[in-house]
Amino acid sequence: MALAILSHAVAEVAQAPVLALLDLAAVVGDQLDKAVGQGIGLRAGIDVAGAVLVTTGLMLGVGAIVGITRYGWAGPRTLGFAAAAVALLAGFAWRQATAARPLLPLRIFRSRDVTGANVVQALMVAGMLGFQFILPLYLRRVLHYGPAETGLAFLPITVAIAAVSLAAAPRLITRFGARAMLLASLPLLAIGLALLSQTNGQERYATGLMPLLALLGIGAGLALPAVTTLVMSAVAPEDSGVASGLANTTQQAGGAAGVAVAATLATSRTGALLAAGHAATPSLAAGYHLAFGVAAGLITVAIAAAAAVLTPRRRPRDLPPTPRTPAGRATAQEPCGQASPR
Repeated sequence: MALAILSHAVAEVAQAPVLALLDLAAVVGDQLDKAVGQGIGLRAGIDVAGAVLVTTGLMLGVGAIVGITRYGWAGPRTLGFAAAAVALLAGFAWRQATAARPLLPLRIFRSRDVTGANVVQALMVAGMLGFQFILPLYLRRVLHYGPAETGLAFLPITVAIAAVSLAAAPRLITRFGARAMLLASLPLLAIGLALLSQTNGQERYATGLMPLLALLGIGAGLALPAVTTLVMSAVAPEDSGVASGLANTTQQAGGAAGVAVAATLATSRTGALLAAGHAATPSLAAGYHLAFGVAAGLITVAIAAAAAVLTPRRRPRDLPPTPRTPAGRATAQEPCGQASPR
């Protein structure tokens, strides 16, 4: 039964490197479009080596995590895959620093908002996708929901995400800023996941689960638009395609790692309890609760990263003065019809 958890995880994370490769291909396509527009076409070169390095590195990293349950944390396969992944990703970073036309120009990481938002996004998606993978298993194997009941159980979070992200998030982000809304929404995710980790395995849906799922939906509906705004708002127009591809790759890599970690920890905890003679259902519940708790921890780290790295939005009095012309005409920064003092 514990191994079935891992089999689901393998199916999930096996898609992630492919999706990451597609996202990186989108970045290559953006570079190619620019090259074609400049009349140089393929002669400008495409960073195929960089794409191979980062994709292979991500695949081996996910493979190392997934294999922990079977081969152990310190097993030769686990350590070998992890070392190879680190080496390949380090090689990718070196390649980007030295290539004539890098796949991922390192200059975009000079922006604290771009770097910080991608880190926050990776942690947030890791926690949320790990939760979305574990929760159906919890509903089916601990609460004994049927397939239809399990699907319908996700309705509150789905509706909340759609309603908040479409109706409320744009206005709130415009009014208070993306950073402020991100810092306000991430604690909702952390609280919801932490409370899920404390359920007793016998709770009623209407009182024990639905409020938590609605809370998670509200948090995600605010956090996802906010972090996307931060990722895209601090780059130059010519780097917008690269920033978009980086954000998509960050989502896929973070999600793959989150699912792999959640499944690995849940499987290890459940297996240990079963080996100690505990009943199956309480053992499964304990494993799933551990995964929810780890997801809450990832969101908490994301909160700390957002508070420490992301740049606060400047208030009007903090902005530089508007330049004025000596002739008394309004400049491009001044409202039309407002004359400058002589």
